[in-house]
Amino acid sequence: MSRLPSGRPSSHQVAPGVVRLGDDVVSFYLLEHPDGLTLIDAGLPGHLPQLKGHLSRSGRSVRDIRAVLLTHGHPDHTGLAGPLHQAGADIWVHDLDAPILEEGPRSAMRHAKPERSMLPYLLRRPAAIGTPLHLARKGGFTAPPVPDVRTFHGDQHLETVPGRPRAIVLSGHTPGSTAYLFADRGLLFTGDALVTHDGLTGHTGPAVVCRAFTHDSTAALASLDRLDELNVSLLLPGHGQPFTGSPRAATDQARRTGLR
Repeated sequence: MSRLPSGRPSSHQVAPGVVRLGDDVVSFYLLEHPDGLTLIDAGLPGHLPQLKGHLSRSGRSVRDIRAVLLTHGHPDHTGLAGPLHQAGADIWVHDLDAPILEEGPRSAMRHAKPERSMLPYLLRRPAAIGTPLHLARKGGFTAPPVPDVRTFHGDQHLETVPGRPRAIVLSGHTPGSTAYLFADRGLLFTGDALVTHDGLTGHTGPAVVCRAFTHDSTAALASLDRLDELNVSLLLPGHGQPFTGSPRAATDQARRTGLR
């Protein structure tokens, strides 16, 4: 029998100066840099006590976070964007996903409508209902709109963000899905453009997210080509365990898995 997600908070170091936060359903990441803290994705509203607790143990607060880099506009990745914006952080997102932030999480169904209903997946795997229920319990559909986000259109280095990461557009999961490359640290944050666990299908291993949560799965699979030649050694997804190895090794596995 498939195990329901526990939703227990989890935080641990996955690389020097990088802490993985969230739980066994959703992951987001805190990066330390001499120029300040950066958050990659923003979890769910219910993760705020976890983030505050982690920061307080090192004598810091949410006001020390300079930037939040959102890999896309889905509500399980943007839940803390509002309070962090109020605390002074710049919120970055691709301009095609910015309307979801500006209008609120329920607008994701309009701006990034998935290809398929969840119903067939739930009929095949009833335990999968635990994933959307967890998002709801953690406030995923109640976060407030976030005005005045900072946007980009194509690939570019974000010069004012600590570490000067490069945004790499990977359209498909949502129109504005983006990975963030910290080349000097060998890190690639893939969000949901490439995950290692799919909560609806139960699949474990590098893959694109199933069609019930993806806007254009064919485009999502094709976008992986953009990662193949990157020189990094650790991929950090929005769902599932970190992947140690080259992007090409991960994308090859995702292509073999295909669309679900």
